[in-house]
Amino acid sequence: MKKIQSSILYASLPWILPVTLLICWQIFSTYEIISSRFFPPPTAIITTGISLLQSGELYYHMMISTYRALLGLLIGGGIGFLLGLINGLFPLTGRLFDSTIQMIRNIPHLALIPIVIIWFGIDETAKIFLVSLGVLFPIYVNTYHGIRTVDKGYIEMGKVYGLNPMELFTRIILPGALPSIFVGLRYSLGLMWLTLIVAETIASDSGIGYMAMNAREFMRTDVIILSIIIYALLGKLADVIAKVIEAKTLKWHPSYMKIPKK
Repeated sequence: MKKIQSSILYASLPWILPVTLLICWQIFSTYEIISSRFFPPPTAIITTGISLLQSGELYYHMMISTYRALLGLLIGGGIGFLLGLINGLFPLTGRLFDSTIQMIRNIPHLALIPIVIIWFGIDETAKIFLVSLGVLFPIYVNTYHGIRTVDKGYIEMGKVYGLNPMELFTRIILPGALPSIFVGLRYSLGLMWLTLIVAETIASDSGIGYMAMNAREFMRTDVIILSIIIYALLGKLADVIAKVIEAKTLKWHPSYMKIPKK
C-alpha cells in the first residue's frame, strides 16, 4: 500500500506546480487582484476553448498548424539527418561541408523572415521553409556528433567479426548514434513550434498564430492566452511522443533498461 501511495505521489510531482499556479491564477482573477481584462480566469479560457471547438474554428486552425509543423519537421529533419550521416561517416565530406553548415547555423533563422516573405510570399511555402530551417541544424549537429563519437573499439570489433560496411552502419554506428540523434530531435521539436508561432503571427491567414493575432484586433485576451496554451500543450505532446519512441527504440541501451523489481 505504501509503495502504491509513494508511486502515485512521485507520478503527481510534475503536476503540483502547474495546478498550484492555475489555482492562484483563478483566485487572483476572480477577486480582481490581477485584472481579469488582461488575465481572464482559467475557467473563462476553458469556456472560450469549448465554444471555439464547437464552432469548428479551433479544430481547423490546430490542424493547419500541425500540418505545417510536421511537414517542416519532415523536410528539415530529413535534410539535417542525411547531412549529419554523410559528414559523420565520411571525413572528407565533413571536412568540406561542416564549417560552411556551422556558419549558416549561426544565422538566426527568424531574422530571415523579411527576405523569406520576399522570396516565397506569405503562403504555405514561407512558413514550411522557416520551420524546416529551424529544425534542420539541431538534428544535423546531434547526428554528426553521434556518428563521430561512436566508440571506435566497437567498430574495430565488428570488422574483426567480418561485418561489411552496411552491417557496421546498421548494427554498430547508427545504434550508437541514436541517443544523440534523439536529443537533437527533442530539441528540434521545441524550435519547430517556436518558429511556427512567429511565422503564423507575422504573415498568415490561418493557424493558431493567426487566431491569436486576429483576437488581438478585438482585445480578446482569452483567445490569445488559449492560443499560447495550445502551443505549449502541442509542444509537450510532441516531446512526450518523442520520449516514448526514444524509450522503445533504445530499450537495449543501459541507460534505458528497466531494472527488474525483486
